[in-house]
Amino acid sequence: MAAETKIDDEIEKLRQEIQELRRNCAAKEKRLSELEAQQQKQNEQANAQQQQTSASSDQMLNNDDIARYSRQLILPNFGVKGQLKLKQTAFLIVGMGGLGCPSSQYLLAAGCGRLGLVDYDEVERSNFHRQTLHTEMSIGMAKVESAKQALQQINPHCQIECHRLLLNSENALEILRQYDVVLDCTDNVATRYLLNDACVMLNKPLISGSALQMDGQLTVYNYGENCPCYRCLYPVPPPPDTVTNCGDGGVLGAITGVIGSLQALEAIKVALGGLGGEVLAGRLLIFDGGRCQFRNIRLRSKRADCDVCSPKPMITQLIDYEQFCGMHASDKDMALNILPLENRLTVEEYKNEVLQRKHILMDVRQPAEFEICRLPNSENVPLKTILNDSYLQRFEEELKDEERGIILLCRRGNDSQLAAQHILQRFPQRAVFDIKGGLHAWHFKIDNSFPIY
Repeated sequence: MAAETKIDDEIEKLRQEIQELRRNCAAKEKRLSELEAQQQKQNEQANAQQQQTSASSDQMLNNDDIARYSRQLILPNFGVKGQLKLKQTAFLIVGMGGLGCPSSQYLLAAGCGRLGLVDYDEVERSNFHRQTLHTEMSIGMAKVESAKQALQQINPHCQIECHRLLLNSENALEILRQYDVVLDCTDNVATRYLLNDACVMLNKPLISGSALQMDGQLTVYNYGENCPCYRCLYPVPPPPDTVTNCGDGGVLGAITGVIGSLQALEAIKVALGGLGGEVLAGRLLIFDGGRCQFRNIRLRSKRADCDVCSPKPMITQLIDYEQFCGMHASDKDMALNILPLENRLTVEEYKNEVLQRKHILMDVRQPAEFEICRLPNSENVPLKTILNDSYLQRFEEELKDEERGIILLCRRGNDSQLAAQHILQRFPQRAVFDIKGGLHAWHFKIDNSFPIY
């Protein structure tokens, strides 16, 4: 036993030392990036002074440009003019996750002149399967800095600007007005409304993508006279308990790769006036990854009474979008609070007071999630089987015992509230509780060896 403890201690010590080395390496990489940026800025200033001596230099590509972009330069509707136009265009990517990584890679590789990156978050291990710019060495780094370092290895001639912040109504207009084309690569409803309203007010085209599980969608808002904005299609936000992001519902990394790449394509087409084709404005592209099928449907035109893009808009300045949507502009532990406090247990209360009593512990996650990890003696009862009451037959004998408590559990304490609320409506006199924070709270407060995802 003592030998096992010694090994455990050494393993933990090594992990901490490795993490410290990673932090030091990240700090040095950040400093290197800053110095390289200063050097690049000095070089650009020197180049700018040289270019002032030749009026025609802005209309020319150098030998490196011709070699680097040769395969797109020979496209009939692209050519030198298209490359120069792309070089003069500034793109802003909001969200450096599964969509933002491929979008930024292809825009930068294509030779965009200036690329802005917006994200408040840091790199963590759960990002790697879909956010392909980030690596093991990036853990703990700001996503925008991690992405910038990776992108500079692809094309060092593009100017990259990092905005490490959570976009809100106070800073959105100031940031967006610096760019020509905006890409919405986020994963929450509040930011979608924020970006839509800001782009309408600034008359900026907005390339909007989304990906969840095996499906993806893509469209372009605020491009052309009859193109609808996001509010034209969704005047009222959905109820918070009906919204699922990839953190809760999951997503296959390749799906985000497909949609993110297509966002880059549409952004390039917008910048170059269609590139001989048709911009995806007024149309919605739907990708079914399970069948590998694309569908293209026509959207309605602008609403004459739209609150933001109509001739007489009701909204003329940015509002509090978290309040408007009833949810956070973040995918970090978005906690619902729909169950009375008297029907909620902390993980400590469950472990110390309830665990030894007679009860049913219902884990309402999907079977695939239940297979990853579970608490002892828990029963997998997916949420949908509770909401459609099919669980009643399965637990017919247990439910006859009115002294047996019913405890609901999920990953983060959201779906368990929905389940508890539904069961309370049928059994108002029963002791029905959910566990606050779910399995994540169990990991952080009870057993940090319990896996989380």
